[in-house]
Amino acid sequence: MKGSREKAASELFAALYPRLAGWCRRLVDDDGTAHEIASEAFTRLWARWTTVAEPRGFLYVTAANLVRDHWRKLERERRAVRRATTEAALGPPNEQSDPSVRLIVQSLPERLRVPILLHYYADMPIREVSVLTGRKEGTVKADLHAARELLRAHLRRSLDHTL
Repeated sequence: MKGSREKAASELFAALYPRLAGWCRRLVDDDGTAHEIASEAFTRLWARWTTVAEPRGFLYVTAANLVRDHWRKLERERRAVRRATTEAALGPPNEQSDPSVRLIVQSLPERLRVPILLHYYADMPIREVSVLTGRKEGTVKADLHAARELLRAHLRRSLDHTL
C-alpha cells in the first residue's frame, strides 16, 4: 500500500512540478523562490496526501497562498527600507507612481486574488477555477470581472499620478 502511495505521489510530482514551479516563477520573478514555493506546496500536499481529494487544486491554492506570503514579506521589506531611507533625510518615494500589476493583484481581497492568479497566471479555464475554489462558474466570472475593474481603476489612478 505504501509503495503505491509513494508511486502515485512520485508520478504526480513528475507531472505537475515543472508547471507549478513555472507558474510560481512568473509570479515571484525568482527561480530559487519559485522552486521553494512549489516544493513547499508539494510538501504540504504530501503531509495531507490521504485527505486531499483534488491534489492539483490543493497544490495551486497552496502555492497561491505561499506566493501571497512572499509578496507580503517583500512589501514589509520595502516599507522598512523606505522608513530607513526617510530617516536618513531623503524624500519618501511616491507609492502611487508604481503601477506594477503584480503589486495591485497582491492588494486584491483573497476572494478576487485567487481566481485572478489561477485563471490569468496559471492559464486555467473558468470551469477549472470553479472546481478548485468550490465556487459556481458564474461566481468565478463575476469575481474575475470585479477584480479586473479594481485593477483597471487602480492602474488608471496610478497613471494619472505619473502624468
